[in-house]
Amino acid sequence: MEKKLSESTARKIQELQAIEQTFQNILLQRQAFSLELNETTEALEEVKSAKDGIYKILGQIIIKAKKDDLEKDLRNKKELFELRMRNLEKQEQVIREKLMKLRTEVMKELQ
Repeated sequence: MEKKLSESTARKIQELQAIEQTFQNILLQRQAFSLELNETTEALEEVKSAKDGIYKILGQIIIKAKKDDLEKDLRNKKELFELRMRNLEKQEQVIREKLMKLRTEVMKELQ
């Protein structure tokens, strides 16, 4: 015999699906920012060790850049990515806890 879901349980399942989608989006954003952070960190190290002739891509052109200016830009970019990563990690933790709690509630109701 099939058990009919209560409205409350059905709503919780919908909420659970929405939260899982949000969680997946956060994970994808974190992965993207992680790649950007790694690339920026590597670029910063290359600029620090460069002796002369530093260039940067600006749109569709390459221009000569001052080492100090480029280092400053890359450090700022790195800080921004680190900040975004920390924010996403916090969001991920909150959503993970919410997911676990809601899953537990839904599983209890389904039994």
